[in-house]
Amino acid sequence: MSHELNMTRLLSERPRRAVLECGSDELIESVARLLEAGFRLALVGARHDEAVIEIVYLFVDGPPDQRIELRVLLDARQPRIPSIAHLNYSASRFEREMYDLFGVQPIGHPQLRRLVLHQHWPRGWHPMRHDAGPQPSMNADADAFPFAPVEGPGIYEIPVGPVHAGVIEPGHFRFWVLGETIVRMKARLWFVHKGIERLFEGRDLDFALNLAEKISGDSAVSHSLAFVQAVEEALGVEVGPRANELRAVLLELERLYNHVADVGALCNDVGFGLANARALTLRERLLTLNDSVTGHRLLRGGVHYGGATLRTLPTREELEDIATQFHELVALARSNSIVMDRFTGTGVLTIDQARDLGVLGVVARASGLHDDARVSQPFVELPASFHRVTRDVGDVLSRFEVRCDEVDVSLRLLADLVSREGPLDVRGDEVEIREGHGTGIAEGWRGAVVHRVHFGPGGILSRVKIVDPSFFAWPALPLALSDTIVPDFPLVNKSFNLSYAGNDL
Repeated sequence: MSHELNMTRLLSERPRRAVLECGSDELIESVARLLEAGFRLALVGARHDEAVIEIVYLFVDGPPDQRIELRVLLDARQPRIPSIAHLNYSASRFEREMYDLFGVQPIGHPQLRRLVLHQHWPRGWHPMRHDAGPQPSMNADADAFPFAPVEGPGIYEIPVGPVHAGVIEPGHFRFWVLGETIVRMKARLWFVHKGIERLFEGRDLDFALNLAEKISGDSAVSHSLAFVQAVEEALGVEVGPRANELRAVLLELERLYNHVADVGALCNDVGFGLANARALTLRERLLTLNDSVTGHRLLRGGVHYGGATLRTLPTREELEDIATQFHELVALARSNSIVMDRFTGTGVLTIDQARDLGVLGVVARASGLHDDARVSQPFVELPASFHRVTRDVGDVLSRFEVRCDEVDVSLRLLADLVSREGPLDVRGDEVEIREGHGTGIAEGWRGAVVHRVHFGPGGILSRVKIVDPSFFAWPALPLALSDTIVPDFPLVNKSFNLSYAGNDL
């Protein structure tokens, strides 16, 4: 059957999982058809296998949960592939990432410049290729980063970072300003590229799960869950409903403590320290609750292959008391006219901008988009009361309100989950390692986390591709800052609250 007929059949039958072999000359049309059918590009990953480089494009849709992979094989000696950047903005960044790490050249890319590897990295050395060899010496005399200049009467530059005060991770922000108004901002990341994906290769599953939990510290559950789901799909491991209920408890507890902290931090960024103090007090209570549930304040150790293990569950009374404290915090914030004035109309990201950039999670839903992997790629039965929270203005206030309402939704979901009867320690059968590949998707508190794993001959873990939602959202921050004043940068940045670690893999 021809590729075109296969694609037509897939789009009409819409199977839950499908892999479609695709020639380079068929790629652009195939991607266009999937995007037109409403699928989202969730991941693009490369894998070097001796004389071949395999490129996988993962498209997702739902509900119901549907995942289609396009697989393209390239000659590793001269890996070239047609660019799909003109079809999808996120694809342009995935292509730049592949060019840096694998040397895969996207033909027709509109602006092929480095993304992951900064200018001091040696040219022609692609660290994810298995024939890359030892790392050459860094280029100490590299040119400065070629920021596109903004010129005009009265315009001046403000460089911020990459080193910041406190424990904030490194990122460089370059502002071009007229008076106090930001004309343009460029965010430059990957100062701490760690080679996380390479660290997975050849490792046993215990090490791999431990590593997945630490990709982005505040998202230990969402990353470990997406990774475990990918492994389970690759190895054909069945997970029962009780294990998924326990996993959902952990995922919502992770959402709670992060959203509560963000609500307080947003208030703090406009000088309302009292609300932040209340939020930090509640966050500490939630972290203590996390520790009682899993033995770790950041909820590590609860998710494992084939199941989940909790020490205890929150009681409905605890959840009701937490809800009361949170509602008092939100009422305090909303009663302050300065807070509401600073939030309203600040840092607007329109629905068209959010859609065009492919942003996810809180940022997307605050701009009027509806995607939520708990609904589109569900792994647990949701109660009838569950609903996706959205706003349509896309400003700081919208992102604040989405977080506030999502805390309520999470608390109600948790109340339903803890009322379901069953054991707290669910173990699956022993995992049998074999060749295969799989994907996992978990709606973390920032948005959908996606992992794809590949087990090669002998069951060796040969590739893990990770996509944190921050990868999609970082390019949206400069757009939201257009025509915003410089003093509002910390506020807008906090309202996005993107991960450096999840991005700078």
